[in-house]
Amino acid sequence: MGMGKELLKFAWQEKKYWMIPMILVFLILGAMVVFFESTAVVPFIYALF
Repeated sequence: MGMGKELLKFAWQEKKYWMIPMILVFLILGAMVVFFESTAVVPFIYALF
């Protein structure tokens, strides 16, 4: 989580506001991979990608 926080801080300080939605999407996708890797939902998630 530290890397995501650091990226958001960088984007805010450098006025690169267009990066914030991209960073948030990457963080959400990463959290989904970690959360869903051991559940029965995995086949449905892989079908989306």
